[in-house]
Amino acid sequence: MKNNSFKIVSIAALASTMAVSAFAQSSTNRVNAKTDWSVFQEGQECWIVSAPTNVKITQNGKRVTANRSDILLFVTYNKTRGITGEVSYTAGYPLKANTPVKMQIGSSTYTLTPEGEWAWPATSGEDGKIRASMTRGANAVITGNSSRGKTTTDTFSLKGFTAALEDAKKRCG
Repeated sequence: MKNNSFKIVSIAALASTMAVSAFAQSSTNRVNAKTDWSVFQEGQECWIVSAPTNVKITQNGKRVTANRSDILLFVTYNKTRGITGEVSYTAGYPLKANTPVKMQIGSSTYTLTPEGEWAWPATSGEDGKIRASMTRGANAVITGNSSRGKTTTDTFSLKGFTAALEDAKKRCG
């Protein structure tokens, strides 16, 4: 995994703060909105974020419900911390340990590594490939598994993704 323990804790704490900011629609942090994606900035840190347009939860092949906190897909930039376009996902529940999270964009499939409620690509090279697919795709579909045996499939619209990404890169990239 590309993130060491310190980075995971640091980014999880930051991302948790970002998630709260994203849904609070803070006028001091939200600097732009591009259709289904919002751009946020705090100092040298910029991130774009979107919530899913569709959520499906199954267990043993049947649709079920589950209590989940915010479900979000992020791309983060911070020059001073060396973060350049890092893709991350929060499932809103603890993901099953050692069970990869799958991301499908068009015909491309990527594997994200879970850590608690969060998942990241294994390398920064994968971040770049995912971002490139996201600029060409219509939707990103992320499938994860909970420790309670439920499978979630979250669909994120990519409408406005490219414009939001360019805005964040211009501000903090």
